[in-house]
Amino acid sequence: MFMNASVIPSGSDHIPDPVALPFANAFAELPPAFFTRLQPTPLPQPYLVGISADAAALVGIDPATAGSESFIDVFTGNVIAQHSKPLAAVYSGHQFGVWAGQLGDGRAILLGDLPARDGGRMEIQLKGAGQTPYSRMGDGRAVLRSSIREFLCSEAMAGLGIPTTRALCVTGSDQQVRRETLETTAVVTRMSPSFIRFGSFEHWYYNKRHDELKLLADNVIANFYPELSGAGNPYRALLTEVTRRTAHLMAHWQAVGFMHGVMNTDNMSILGLTLDYGPFGFMEAFDARHICNHTDQQGRYSYQMQPRIGQWNCFALGQALLPLIDSVEDTEAALGQYEAEFAAKNDELLHAKLGLATRQADDDKLFESMFAILQAGHVDFTLFFRRLSDLHAGDDGGDEPLRDLFIERASFDAWAGQYRARLRQENSVDAARKLAMDASNPKYVLRNYLAQVAIDKAQNKDFSEVAKLQEILRRPFDEQPEHDKYADLPPDWASHLEVSCSS
Repeated sequence: MFMNASVIPSGSDHIPDPVALPFANAFAELPPAFFTRLQPTPLPQPYLVGISADAAALVGIDPATAGSESFIDVFTGNVIAQHSKPLAAVYSGHQFGVWAGQLGDGRAILLGDLPARDGGRMEIQLKGAGQTPYSRMGDGRAVLRSSIREFLCSEAMAGLGIPTTRALCVTGSDQQVRRETLETTAVVTRMSPSFIRFGSFEHWYYNKRHDELKLLADNVIANFYPELSGAGNPYRALLTEVTRRTAHLMAHWQAVGFMHGVMNTDNMSILGLTLDYGPFGFMEAFDARHICNHTDQQGRYSYQMQPRIGQWNCFALGQALLPLIDSVEDTEAALGQYEAEFAAKNDELLHAKLGLATRQADDDKLFESMFAILQAGHVDFTLFFRRLSDLHAGDDGGDEPLRDLFIERASFDAWAGQYRARLRQENSVDAARKLAMDASNPKYVLRNYLAQVAIDKAQNKDFSEVAKLQEILRRPFDEQPEHDKYADLPPDWASHLEVSCSS
């Protein structure tokens, strides 16, 4: 049923559970300059596309209510829950390295926050819920295609153990908007302890409003980093911790071949979470220079550039926090740890991916030669590491499925000899190593073509593939032999798929 956005009165005798959710809004404790209160714009005749039971459990929502009219209306923005006071936040940012000025939630509306299972709070945000004062020339809507991609990848990244925002559900509508073509609209309900971004701090710094900058930093420290409040300079401590988390996040992305595609400062989480899934991709045929975002003509956000851009973004945050830290030297010291933190985490993850229990002096050379043969052969990233666990430390085989990924077998054989020698150096046991490696190297990732198949079906109101992919990607490290085809090399037609900033 299509309803005007409305509030169910608190005295109603028949309040469905989703409408009665105990929303609060900690972000709204900031002054009005930080946001605009507004209501979502309703979508006509919304329907449920998918729900994550895992995400629902984080905030005590019963997924069994997902099919109800009240659930769909609340999480589309057609009905406002009785305790919710929706708002859109303002922020600014650097986009593709260029200062873009004021941005803000152009189509995302925060309903508020709910108590979380871990004792904290989880903000609930509708993406695609209509125009806001920050929409600029946008229509405030998201399309079904990009909403399904964000929904699936948010939950897939959680399954991979990578810090991320979550996605509760996707609702759709037959209402159309124009992108490159006419597409149907949708709303994805996103969840995060906070959606505050690097660009939230940049906004106040570049507007020379240092009082608001301090208020925001104090709010973030009090709510998310209380252990930093007693530091000699809590703002330096904040920058130090965010830099560390960001460096680790970049290492996690590189380790699974994930490419974000739009690493603008307004898409960087102050909590070190993967935020804003737009033109993302997972590496298939390995190419360190691969660009997953068709809009990124210069390759600023290519796979090999991500660690460097993560550091660049931290420097942008450091610039914004400089008035609070009040020392160039202290700011540089906080930022100076990035390279060491990234290198250490990257090294840790690569050792785990190769099943190496110890560290040896020449391990870097082993890694470099491995990536060299992957690059030369454009070998599938996920399949290579997954099949690597079957290789025996001795010269008695186990490597044929892995070897078959290479056209130039001699280069693989030479590297495999080095790898086997390294395994024997630490007396590696094949069976134990395989268990450990399979827990570090996923069998299943959200390949673009898998998402596209689900999208194509969903556009015909068949949401079964969305649900199936979601279930497979919940357990990406498990064998799941009944779903082996989802781990195969992509079909030829997949090479023509392109993703861009249009969503």
